Amino acid sequence: MGERPVIAITMGDPCGIGAEVIAKALARPAVGEWCTPLVVGNAEIMRRAFELTGAGFEVRAVESADDIVAGDGAVAVLDIGNYDAAGMRPGEISATAGKAAMEWVVRAGELCLNGSVTAMATAPLHKEAASLAGYEDIGHMEVLQRLSESPKVLTMLVSKGLRVVHLTTHRSLKRACDYVTQENILGALRLTDSAFKTWGFPEPRIGVAALNPHASDGGLIGDEEATQISPAVEAALAEGIDAKGPVPADSVFLQGVRGDYDAVLAMYHDQGHIAVKMYGFEESITVNLGLPFIRTSVDHGTAFDIAWQNKADDTSMVESIKVAVDLATGTGIAG
Repeated sequence: MGERPVIAITMGDPCGIGAEVIAKALARPAVGEWCTPLVVGNAEIMRRAFELTGAGFEVRAVESADDIVAGDGAVAVLDIGNYDAAGMRPGEISATAGKAAMEWVVRAGELCLNGSVTAMATAPLHKEAASLAGYEDIGHMEVLQRLSESPKVLTMLVSKGLRVVHLTTHRSLKRACDYVTQENILGALRLTDSAFKTWGFPEPRIGVAALNPHASDGGLIGDEEATQISPAVEAALAEGIDAKGPVPADSVFLQGVRGDYDAVLAMYHDQGHIAVKMYGFEESITVNLGLPFIRTSVDHGTAFDIAWQNKADDTSMVESIKVAVDLATGTGIAG
């Protein structure tokens, strides 16, 4: 398979843009120089995607990573035979497609766990389709955390040097606020510090976002800053973690862009996601912290409205593959 790292790329929901952005990304010469790709999905769907995009690749269906033939001009697709491409309907929510997409994620995770591949990069799932298929774990992170039996996993968004770790992701805002506790914040700071040191940051600088407007204005607007966030930051500092906060959320992300921090810890999903996507939507990707392997992802959805119309932008997929390679080879985090 050569010396380039083998990256498992999951196809995502076949009714969405996953196969298209993979096809376009793999057509970029740089991607082939970075890694040996192994698409985990449906071989016929990938053939259609290559035809749609004019990528010009042949598909080689394989049963394992050991079957990859590097340099033969074909793209290896590990097809576990769980989806009938004849039934694919672009842009439609399908339990069958949701089930297949989730099974491809699990298979790629297994390949990472047994060392068959170096890392994985994922195309988007459709959460409603996965739910219709009977999955309670309707996101990549939750599935892979359960599969790997990892005690704590966090999601980080990356775009052009801005790195935002999220204390919570797929929770209602009410439930997310309840999760803002000293224990949870300190755990997130410890995991962020550990992960960044693994990635080559000797002393990671972490900015901690406030929960309330103006960091509560001395307790006039909530008390979580005084009762939960500040004690967590103080405890982290006592452990040698370079954390600063709580910093008002309308300032902390700009400070991150400016380079004051290596990472920013956001308190809830939209607080961090809005900042990253406003800063660099096309380039933004996801990285998980706390898994025993590297997993990156595009930071966009299935885009059913433009699925299979050759309109999808592959920038995020290219970036997710690049960061997976960077982390796998010790290069660090791109940007």
